[in-house]
Amino acid sequence: FRRSPYLSARGNIASVFLGSTEEGYTAYHADKYDEEKNPNGIINFGTSENKLCFDLMSKRLTQADMNLMEPPLLQYPDWKGHMFLREEVARFLTCYCKAPAPLKAENVIVLNGCGSLFSALATVLCDPGEAVLIATPFYGGITQSVFLYGNVKLVYAYLDSKITGTSTRPFQLTVDKLEKALQDARAEGVTVRALILLNPQNPLGDIYSLSELQDYLEFAKRHELHVIVDEIYMLSVFDESTTFHSVLGMDRLPDPQRTHVMWGISKDFAVSGIRFGTLYTENQDVANAVASLCYFHGVCGPVQHKVAQLLRDRDWINQVYLRANHARLKAAHTYVTDELKTLGVPFLNRNAGFFVWIDFRKYLRTGTFEEEMLLWRRFLDNKVLLSCGKAFECSEPGWFRIIFADKIHRLQLGMQLDEAKEQPCQSDQDGKADSTDEVIFVSRHQEPSCAGNSNLGDLIGLLQQQMRSSDWLQKNTAEQFA
Repeated sequence: FRRSPYLSARGNIASVFLGSTEEGYTAYHADKYDEEKNPNGIINFGTSENKLCFDLMSKRLTQADMNLMEPPLLQYPDWKGHMFLREEVARFLTCYCKAPAPLKAENVIVLNGCGSLFSALATVLCDPGEAVLIATPFYGGITQSVFLYGNVKLVYAYLDSKITGTSTRPFQLTVDKLEKALQDARAEGVTVRALILLNPQNPLGDIYSLSELQDYLEFAKRHELHVIVDEIYMLSVFDESTTFHSVLGMDRLPDPQRTHVMWGISKDFAVSGIRFGTLYTENQDVANAVASLCYFHGVCGPVQHKVAQLLRDRDWINQVYLRANHARLKAAHTYVTDELKTLGVPFLNRNAGFFVWIDFRKYLRTGTFEEEMLLWRRFLDNKVLLSCGKAFECSEPGWFRIIFADKIHRLQLGMQLDEAKEQPCQSDQDGKADSTDEVIFVSRHQEPSCAGNSNLGDLIGLLQQQMRSSDWLQKNTAEQFA
């Protein structure tokens, strides 16, 4: 860390507030794979984007109804967002969140992305130095969002892969774990003002049941905590056997004045380059305080019009987009998880989001985060960007997140790695995942033998062989998805 004389203390912190996620993202943009211009560039399996639906979205966003240009769209709006958009967001969330009563436009606020929403909410709910409670592993960008502007920190409820006590699945969030984290923070003199829930959860892919949501919200009410619920992947549940429950769909909220729900179009509509996020809160004090920050985080008028038109087109969403998007997500997820099964790599088997939480612990000798980072860099050196567990504050070294929501030819290329040098095997590592058919892939998690061939080179070699011999591409053509 080199302190710059040109920056304030805050400026110096902001300039170095980068983890492996940002480092890998920067490396990717400097050497991005392109079929024609840069065929040896980096394949990005690290950034959570849906790259499967450009054909659908580009066609819809360029239709005639999207191109309206009227004076109000080029003038300063209500900082909460144009009323025509807020009304459409309220109707949209009423429908897809299955709200028991129509949601109100007056409770809707529009900002340029959910990162801005996290920043704004942390700033208005917490004083500098106070904290928000969150379960790990979690999307690491939240740390930056709540800290850089508001100087708000996070308190962690650590989850792990072991199935013990009241847990029935790996990395399960329970009220007991929330209670422990809260009490530990208070014992250290930390004031906790809020709880963040990610549903569906990133990077695990977990979807909380109604009873779990009720328990978490009751816990927050007992301790007078605000609850920030991020439902950014709510329409990216791609298996019909899995049901998503929105907090806005609950018959009764334990503490509606302290419950605030976030959603945006970047994930569910595969347009992460369009910065749009929305907050729904019944607390008008919170709404007005956040709205004052919308001056810095507004959405331009023409984009607000396009988003309103998109959300209004319910027939296209239901009959065209969601059907195709879910089919493509499921096919890509099946492709990646089938290959992981063949390779003997354990993973969490979930049906939401764009990611698979995979277990590379057997490729670490001593099971340290330093070794995890070395493995992450080895993948990056071989032109594949993954996200390592430390970027999500995972308590166990060796877990990685891989993004599967990409075209099959890029998934294939990303796995055709050059042979890597042998990796040390693991020894005497505690806390193995409890492998069950329900939640973690297949056969028992086995200890590799140092004398055997369980190393990253073997993993890559076997993966290459599977790629070359796979008939998946022949069986799953673009015409089928159309």
